[in-house]
Amino acid sequence: MQGYLSLVLHAHLPFVRHPEYDKFLEENWLFEAITETYIPLIQVMDGWLRDGMDTRLTMTLSPTLCSMLLDPLLQDRYLGHLDSLIELAEKEALRTHWDDSLRPLAQMYQRRFIGIRDTYFSYGRNLVGAFRKFQEQGKLEIITSAATHALLPLMANHPQSIRAQILVARDHYRSCFGCDPRGIWLPECAYVEGVENVLQEANIRWFVIDTHGILHARPRPRYGVFAPIFTPNCIAAFGRDLESARQVWSKHEGYPGDVRYRDFYRDIGFDLDFDYVRPHLPDPNQRGFTGIKYHRISGDAPEKQAYDRDAALSMAAEHAGHFLGERIRQVQHLASIMDRPPILISPYDAELFGHWWYEGPEFLNYVVRKAYYDQKVFDLVTPHQYLCKHPTQQVATPSASSWGSEGYWNVWLNETNEWIYPHLHIAQERMTELARRYPQANGITLRALKQAGRELLLAQASDWPFIMRTGTSPDYAKKRVKDHILRFIALHEQLTTTSIDEAWLSKIEFMDNIFPDIDYRYWA
Repeated sequence: MQGYLSLVLHAHLPFVRHPEYDKFLEENWLFEAITETYIPLIQVMDGWLRDGMDTRLTMTLSPTLCSMLLDPLLQDRYLGHLDSLIELAEKEALRTHWDDSLRPLAQMYQRRFIGIRDTYFSYGRNLVGAFRKFQEQGKLEIITSAATHALLPLMANHPQSIRAQILVARDHYRSCFGCDPRGIWLPECAYVEGVENVLQEANIRWFVIDTHGILHARPRPRYGVFAPIFTPNCIAAFGRDLESARQVWSKHEGYPGDVRYRDFYRDIGFDLDFDYVRPHLPDPNQRGFTGIKYHRISGDAPEKQAYDRDAALSMAAEHAGHFLGERIRQVQHLASIMDRPPILISPYDAELFGHWWYEGPEFLNYVVRKAYYDQKVFDLVTPHQYLCKHPTQQVATPSASSWGSEGYWNVWLNETNEWIYPHLHIAQERMTELARRYPQANGITLRALKQAGRELLLAQASDWPFIMRTGTSPDYAKKRVKDHILRFIALHEQLTTTSIDEAWLSKIEFMDNIFPDIDYRYWA
């Protein structure tokens, strides 16, 4: 073998759980991702196991995502969502009975949703346990992220908050997977000098960073992004390979834009009679996505053409072959000019595969199968495996960077969301004051301190400023930040000035129930 390829999927969603409502629109983010990404990926990996393939994949399962996947309330609601999808698909199979172009698609959705439900029940509704199985069999390396996916560089002036984000995530990973994480996905691949000190305390050995974070390291890395660098305290930083990223991500050059693939935006929730689809919509008072889509992208054609599933899968196989050929060419060229085997790090948002790009799980399946059966140029590895094989690397300090627009953090700090940070800065300082004021709390004081930590972590999530910047659900994002900060302020006042309102505390413990074993002393 002349080199290595490491495929890294980052699976993350913000913590959205609203037991105070019978149905909540934004909970659908999780339900769509389970149906279109997480379970299809599990089905693909089950196929690899069934066929005895020695495969390697790396995947982030963020603490907020794991918390939602394990939550009984959300599990029950997801089953209701899935049963509604199956019912809608059955209605569509009847409605399209005489339509030769749509009937096979309606039947496909009916079979697919039933298969999703079967897989969900086969794992006892525990998708975290499903992924854990692949890790314990040596086929998958699961890594963590910051507790609530906070943008760590924007907390650089308060190291205790960075420490809490990472150590809470480490503890939660232990509870989910029975071991410590070896790697971490820094939220938004955002790095600033000093983060690695907390990673060392958490015994995390490696992280992924965007390309320019490696290329602008001090001193300049000899091998660019095709070998990791060690920070001065020996935490490995792996740089993203731009070429493989562009082929999948690029709006103009990427595979998902091919005209044979399914169109994401054309959905029967917008096309059909409102009263017909209304019982199956995320919000029964307005049109929205159901997940049943009958059209392909169709390029610049004035009218969308019907989706052809067989043609789309054929194109996914063709694109997988092209992707593999490009990686072979890349590794062969790099191996000829390097004195060590190169490694290509190809990280992507997991939700791209299936949710945004419907054929993405099949593309990934084809890539891994072709890499396993059809070539001998590179090995599929996880970053941890690579470090075990090549423990000596250049020492350098990465550059501050992220994979957001323009390479830094203007997506998360701009005119739409800058108002958040003065409030967060004050809350962060107050949390440290509370942790030092009560070094050994117990009883209701301990409960209040733990809940204060939860509210601060939830307010720090990078998802809220991102949503404000993109404008997808800005009112919801603003409300979430304000709610968590106001709850923190109330808890701080009760802990320092008045007395703890146990009835109110119980209410918000029930609503924001993430991280039940949180250690508030991490902020001290």
